[in-house]
Amino acid sequence: MGHSAAVWDYRAATEISKDWNGIDKVVLRNPRGASASVSLHGGQVTSWRNEQGEELLFTSSKAIFKPPKAVRGGIPICFPQFGNCGSLEQHGFARNKIWTIDENPPPLSPNDSHGKSFIDLLLKPSEEDLKCWPYSFEFRLRVSLAADGSLTLISRVRNVNGKPFSFSFAYHTYLLVSDISEVRIEGLETLDYLDNICQKERFTEQGDAITFESEVDRVYLSTPNVVAVLDHERKRTYVIRKEGLPDVVVWNPWEKKSKSMVDFGDDEYKQMLCVDGAAIEKPVTLKPGEEWTGRQELSVVPSTFCSEHFDLQSKGF
Repeated sequence: MGHSAAVWDYRAATEISKDWNGIDKVVLRNPRGASASVSLHGGQVTSWRNEQGEELLFTSSKAIFKPPKAVRGGIPICFPQFGNCGSLEQHGFARNKIWTIDENPPPLSPNDSHGKSFIDLLLKPSEEDLKCWPYSFEFRLRVSLAADGSLTLISRVRNVNGKPFSFSFAYHTYLLVSDISEVRIEGLETLDYLDNICQKERFTEQGDAITFESEVDRVYLSTPNVVAVLDHERKRTYVIRKEGLPDVVVWNPWEKKSKSMVDFGDDEYKQMLCVDGAAIEKPVTLKPGEEWTGRQELSVVPSTFCSEHFDLQSKGF
């Protein structure tokens, strides 16, 4: 193992090409055959495959891959607004902009690059952005794929403005599941959540785990750093580890809402579940020169794994 790590060249494992709209996309690979694709449209991860080549993220068959429309699936970046909780377009503008590759990013800790293939992207506001959200910022995103196939997104937002600003944020992560009725989430039990279906009214989670039999659109508050999504039929568990992201969004549109979305198939709600590391209830405020970091790591383990096998408050950070 030591030898392969010594000769592993992350640049050689990073391929830049054009998608069918002529927009640059980056494909990351690891030595075992896992891969991740990142589009410069939105800085959005559009694919994450395991060593067997199986897709782990959901993308709608009706997704529109053409700016300025955000892509329905993968991991859109919601910034500087989540949902419709402010004056901007739904989920903010970052997911609709063309990002650039950041050739000289400020250093991250060695752990965030060692043995990984990764790409650094950068978003700065355009004149048009400044008209609707008048704050100068630098948003740096690193997407990395580790030797074990785990996918990490690290966002760093810096205030280069002369005055403070606040924002909300989410990694709007569309997980591909076998059957939504057979999926459960562990790690959010007993927590308070805001229910977007009930005008953001606050409730307390009563179940031992979250299961699905109708539309769910919630923001769970003060969440642990590790959450697990168990897919019984595929016998696998998605483990979401996060930091700097106190909230977790859980969303499935179910049947009625699915039929109202033009870029979403009528029955596709059965194969997807959004579970997002987020900062929503208390927006992040940055003074001039300050920087915020939000990190989310996704991994997949066999489903014999359950919450007793991991410490909800730690692991990996």
